[in-house]
Amino acid sequence: MTEMKKIATRDSYGNTLVELGREHEDLVVLDADLANATKTIMFRKEFPQRHIDCGIAEGNMMGVAAGLAAAGMVPFASSFAMFAAGRAFEQIRNSIGYPHLNVKIGATHAGISVGEDGASHQCNEDIALMRSIPGMVIINPADDIEARAAVRAAYEHEGPVYLRFGRLAIPVFNDTPDYTFEIGKGRVLREGSDVTIIATGLEVYQSLQAAELLAADGIDAMVVNIHTIKPLDTELVAAAAKKTGKVVTVEEHSVIGGLGSAVCEALAEEYPVKVKRIGVQDTFGESGPALELLKKYRLDAQGIYEQIKEYVK
Repeated sequence: MTEMKKIATRDSYGNTLVELGREHEDLVVLDADLANATKTIMFRKEFPQRHIDCGIAEGNMMGVAAGLAAAGMVPFASSFAMFAAGRAFEQIRNSIGYPHLNVKIGATHAGISVGEDGASHQCNEDIALMRSIPGMVIINPADDIEARAAVRAAYEHEGPVYLRFGRLAIPVFNDTPDYTFEIGKGRVLREGSDVTIIATGLEVYQSLQAAELLAADGIDAMVVNIHTIKPLDTELVAAAAKKTGKVVTVEEHSVIGGLGSAVCEALAEEYPVKVKRIGVQDTFGESGPALELLKKYRLDAQGIYEQIKEYVK
């Protein structure tokens, strides 16, 4: 059996910026001394006049991006999620969110899969921070195909967008003829009747694998890919909950304030049902190989399978 192709979504980000740069002269890319890591170096090599390295000054970078957007450009401000969402939160809130400017934030190296960089760089709080900003769109793609589509959709969207990308190379599974992407619309990847698994980002593929393990035990799991955390596809979430009666959320993010919280808030209003949240449990990460960390924090397919089996039974 041929091994599935794996690509880090940060590479997808860099490649798509180059493609969009060829199509749109108003697109500019900003970075904070991390172009090699965020992959915006690809854009810089082809469009050096439209790439601005703001140095290790993320707050200032967001201010520059706001000014460019106010002048009619479409800036993509790039850095690690820890620095983009964390260090520059105030500038994003006040200079981008409040005036609702057309700035796109490309946040790479999110979640514990950053690996050996450790807890200081493993941002498991960025979705929670960005969800709190009025009008901010949040997209967390599940693979290369979805990441590329997300970057293009972000360019077309009028208003601030937070794009979440990872360092770890992950399987490309959305390469099907019927694949479509729309901001705010989730996708049912697997039908099921016993439990609904709502996943985002790199946990989507892991959840699909977990669903196969559950099937071997006679548990029929529906798998829903929620790439847009905000605005959430409340209609799909409620419909899935009504169908199975049990809901599990899976994310490479804290269970506080992320996908799990968004789903619980939606279901509390639309269709109250018990929800199990799988993610980083109110703790910091630690240094170690990405795959080993996913295993330790029970965010790999086996860990997800075991937690859902216990929940369902």
